[in-house]
Amino acid sequence: MSKEKIGVLDFGGQYAHLIATKLRAKGILAEILDPEDKIEKFREYKGLILSGSPALASFDEESGYNKEIFKEEIPILGLCFGHQEIAKYYGGKVEHREREYGKAKLAIVNNSPIFDGLSKDEIVWMSHGDTVVEISEDFCEIGKSVSGGVEHSNAAIASEKFKRYGFQFHPEVDDTINGDKMLFNFATKICGVKPEWKIDSYKDSLLNRIRDEAQGRKVFLLASGGVDSTVCAVLLIEALGKERVSLLHIDNGLLRKDESKEVLELFRKMGLKENLHFKDASEVFVSSLKDVYEPEEKRKIIGETFVKVFEAEAKKLSLDDALLAQGTIYPDTIETKGTKRADLIKTHHNRVPLVAKMIEEGKVIEPLKELYKVEVRQLGESLGLPHKMVYRHPFPGPGLGVRLLCNKGKIDDPERRESAQKIVNGILFEQKIKGYVLPVKSVGVKADLRAYDFSVLLWGEVDFENVESVASKIYQKAPQINRCLVSLSNFEIKDAIPLKATITKERLDFLREIDAIATKVLVEEEWYERIWQCPVVFVPMSINGRGEEFVVIRPVYSERGMTAQPSSLDEKTRKRLKEEIEKFKKISGIAIDITTKPPGTIE
Repeated sequence: MSKEKIGVLDFGGQYAHLIATKLRAKGILAEILDPEDKIEKFREYKGLILSGSPALASFDEESGYNKEIFKEEIPILGLCFGHQEIAKYYGGKVEHREREYGKAKLAIVNNSPIFDGLSKDEIVWMSHGDTVVEISEDFCEIGKSVSGGVEHSNAAIASEKFKRYGFQFHPEVDDTINGDKMLFNFATKICGVKPEWKIDSYKDSLLNRIRDEAQGRKVFLLASGGVDSTVCAVLLIEALGKERVSLLHIDNGLLRKDESKEVLELFRKMGLKENLHFKDASEVFVSSLKDVYEPEEKRKIIGETFVKVFEAEAKKLSLDDALLAQGTIYPDTIETKGTKRADLIKTHHNRVPLVAKMIEEGKVIEPLKELYKVEVRQLGESLGLPHKMVYRHPFPGPGLGVRLLCNKGKIDDPERRESAQKIVNGILFEQKIKGYVLPVKSVGVKADLRAYDFSVLLWGEVDFENVESVASKIYQKAPQINRCLVSLSNFEIKDAIPLKATITKERLDFLREIDAIATKVLVEEEWYERIWQCPVVFVPMSINGRGEEFVVIRPVYSERGMTAQPSSLDEKTRKRLKEEIEKFKKISGIAIDITTKPPGTIE
């Protein structure tokens, strides 16, 4: 067996699979391994990479992996959690402190072949709460990080004696500008792997896998009209033929304005009219969400309702024995605790318990489940799909159901909120900007863990060019906060009161209207194709005694959805959004979300 490959030990971090993807893109064969594999398995590789993890190295969590790897002469690179485990094994010390999330500067302080071809200062991406505070005499520090104006030691360490390397940051994410080069240097210069691996015909391998998994059965695809399900539909038909593939588009009442009509027209133009079935189940979905407030509960109800509607339609069409096909991609899997060590960030509609049970029973086929959005788009282009469809903004399966926040009219965790407010006041003391900690929580991700915490709303003389550095300081000092918003409304924030609200058709229709306005502005101002996604969110909240719905605009840059950089747009676009949305009396205010992922999720 060839040893011209790198093994990636998956400790459940959000980006483990991405490490292998990035290496393969550079011609390096990389494979995912279980950290508990036998040592004989690890010896098949020229180098090993230890991924990040939701576990805390400082508390010896996730310590039951095969540490025999450290006794081998195989070069090892540790990332985040893996970096901390390497430091600990060789006599260093790890403590739970110095949180860093998002962009940081890496100052390279010692030469190492792993940094060949890089500048002395690099932009890297952090997501951690544990820190290596001491290293043994066999190691040296090769990089320091600076974020929020604070310097952090041991951001990169190396032992040429043992061929061990550690990065506190994540080189695998797109936001680490030269992370690809670092991984490539490790594989080629340190491990000696030759970059000869090629995907001669990845599409053909997918087609063969579909045929093997289908085993002669028909398939029935839930087709939303998004890029994932549409690429999946074309692949299934190419692999199995039109006669074995049926498509079902469900209007769940949670779609954007005129979306079902546009999706049906798209599939007809693609020549799939005979394969396409349509079901308007909007009343079923909306009624099932009555008096449901928690986002996780909403996600599960929506996912399970999809399956129930699908099964009823399959029975009507005599497709009871058909496999359920889904356009699931890798981020859906990892965020829903889809691997052994991953933490639950949020339950995707295609990963609810009912679907998980069907997967165990062999009733589901998911050709794209190992791909990221950028790879799906590349595949879509190679299949000849329309540009407009391939680069359509991602839209979540639960749709507006997760963008229409609900509340019982109560302040979440008032004591914790008050504590966060005091910290924010201290950080912003004597500045021309102020921060108000909103009385509702949102989901986030910190150090590969789900975080359900508060958002802070900044107002005053905000410099959009530098506001991210202010946000970074807040995340570091206030663990109660995972999201930072900037008010576009021209008034002082004196108070914010959550209002009782649940999902109703009226609220959904209003959100659809505002979402359509925001999309129109982005298209006309030529921002739509420059950003990855722009969720428009309603928070049932009165500001200074006015309005019923607080609007949050969330424009982000990303390629894979695993990390994201916020876009604050430009002044003209922000002004248009404010003026066109605040015309509606029910609107209590409008803000732009400038949070990186982590610590906030995109949606």
